[in-house]
Amino acid sequence: MHFIITGKNIDVTDGLKRAIEEKIGKLEKYFSPDTEVHVTLSVEKERHKIEVTIPVKGNIIRSEQVSNDMYVSVDLVEEIIEKQMKKYKNKIIDRSQEGGDFQKDYMEQDYSDDGEIKIVRTKRFGFKPMYPEDACVQMELLGHNFYVFMNAETEEVNVVYKRRGNTYGLIEPEI
Repeated sequence: MHFIITGKNIDVTDGLKRAIEEKIGKLEKYFSPDTEVHVTLSVEKERHKIEVTIPVKGNIIRSEQVSNDMYVSVDLVEEIIEKQMKKYKNKIIDRSQEGGDFQKDYMEQDYSDDGEIKIVRTKRFGFKPMYPEDACVQMELLGHNFYVFMNAETEEVNVVYKRRGNTYGLIEPEI
């Protein structure tokens, strides 16, 4: 695995790099040796956050963890990614792709899928073209943290969502 480690408001020391490569390196049993692992460390006040992103064959495996100690965050993020790999193995790997970026042993291993995703409700609604700012107002009125709408400017389906700090985000499709 090839690690790309960056820091925001934190010096990435050799000790921290070693801890990341050692702990997250345990995941190499799942990935091919040339897999890139993007790690971003950041510190805001007492929040030590690690974000790990692993792009593999059209999918992204990602986790972020926050604690009051960066080494604890590293431990937590490794555990979460390993759980994701075991839980979603059959969903993230299409057998017809022959595994691509994944180790052969991982492909052949069976993991229980006790947390199967089940859709329990479907909603249908009509789209009324509106501007993103109007969609944010509608989202607030409904008390939701996201809102799907037809963008009046682009005539495409978009999503607005609530971000931390009372800000909003807009998701536009890229086809």
